[in-house]
Amino acid sequence: QEQLVESGGGLVQAGGSLRLSCSADSDSFPGDTFRHYAVGWFRQPPGEAREFVSAMSYNGGTTDYADSVKGRFTISRDRTNYTVYLQMNSLKPEDTAVYYCYADLTGYRPGKTEYDHWGQGTQVTVSA
Repeated sequence: QEQLVESGGGLVQAGGSLRLSCSADSDSFPGDTFRHYAVGWFRQPPGEAREFVSAMSYNGGTTDYADSVKGRFTISRDRTNYTVYLQMNSLKPEDTAVYYCYADLTGYRPGKTEYDHWGQGTQVTVSA
C-alpha cells in the first residue's frame, strides 16, 4: 500500500524548475513517525529501471546525490520534518521519470534496494 504521498510533478520545458513534496499522514505511518525517518528519492524513467536520485539522514546531517543531478537538485525538509522536498533546477529531458519518495529507519546506503515506505510516485516530464 502507498504510505507516502508525493506531489509537485508536472510538465516543464528544459531549463525550468520544479519542487516535489513528500509527506506521510495515515494511521499506519503517521507524520509524527515519518519525521524521524531518513528520507530520499528514486526515479524511474520510461522503459528503464528505478534509479537513485537523492537521500538525506533524518536529522539533515548527511545528504547524497546521484552524479547525474548533483549541482541541480537539492533535497531538504521543512523545519519540523513533516515534509521532504526535492528542488529540481536546470531540468533536462533526461530527468523525465516517475519520481518516488521513500522513508527508511536505517537510511540510505549505496546498493540498498529495499526501503521501509514508498509513495505512489509523481510524474515529471521535461520537454526539449
